[in-house]
Amino acid sequence: MAYSLHDNIGMLQTTVKEIIEFSGIGLHTGLLVKTRILPAPADAGIRFIRRDVPGSPAIKARGKNVIETLYAMTLGKDGVTVSTVEHLLAAFYGLRVDNAVVEVFGPEIPIMDGSAAPFVEMIEGTGLRKLNAPRRYLVVKKPMKIAEGDKSISLLPPKDDAGLTIEYTIDFSHPYLNRQSFAISLCPRVFKEEVVKARTFGFLRDVEMLRKNGLARGGSLENAVVIGDRDVLNEEGLRFPDEFVRHKVLDLIGDISLLGVQVIGRIKAHRSGHSLNYGIVKKALSNPGRWKVTEFAEEELPAASAVFEGEFAPA
Repeated sequence: MAYSLHDNIGMLQTTVKEIIEFSGIGLHTGLLVKTRILPAPADAGIRFIRRDVPGSPAIKARGKNVIETLYAMTLGKDGVTVSTVEHLLAAFYGLRVDNAVVEVFGPEIPIMDGSAAPFVEMIEGTGLRKLNAPRRYLVVKKPMKIAEGDKSISLLPPKDDAGLTIEYTIDFSHPYLNRQSFAISLCPRVFKEEVVKARTFGFLRDVEMLRKNGLARGGSLENAVVIGDRDVLNEEGLRFPDEFVRHKVLDLIGDISLLGVQVIGRIKAHRSGHSLNYGIVKKALSNPGRWKVTEFAEEELPAASAVFEGEFAPA
């Protein structure tokens, strides 16, 4: 499903209009965590604040603050962490929320139903406020790629005037779930229709191993799709026939948001996960000659753009 950059480029930065409050179980910790999303000023970006830790330390959602990518994206600074941030970050990115403060009263963002749909519903319920500052876009100029065995991810220049397009393939050695592919040209409408409802998933055979390692303690059929030997265990079935690869795209959107700006380019991923997704973020940040940052002068005319020449450090 293609769309033009003209469709929803957005000239100004945004934040949420009002405070959003919610609580839920952490997927890996199993803890009940209260969370609040607050408006933030222009150029603040997305910041997580651990309100349950003395001094309420803040952690910016940027690549330099990633400390763990095993089964979830974990951010940390000065010994304080917040994990499973990817679904909320994907909701911010997909809805074009540039700035927000996320207050967390615990070590992990609630998993909710395993997708980004509850976050999107709450954000759309309060609405967005435009800020008096231009939005910046990272435009990919030269290809970048990383690979580990048969897993790979590439960040490529855009075609025509499209914004961010993603092509993703998964391939598991499992009787029920093997190869699935999905492609999307990202804009808020398509994001909401095609991606946000896709839930996290896992294999029943892995559950005991995960819990022995202190993970998935809050996992259940209410917040994850569980795959048995030849079918899913969830009575309601799947939300999409290819819900698994769509969820991988959701995770990727949250992970790529750690660049700190919207991306204009193409991503091709094969069996990628949080580790490789973060790897391409790191590679981009360490190769500034392969991209430029642009501010669009006219919302209706993305071709009339100017390269931002000031200080910019997306990490």
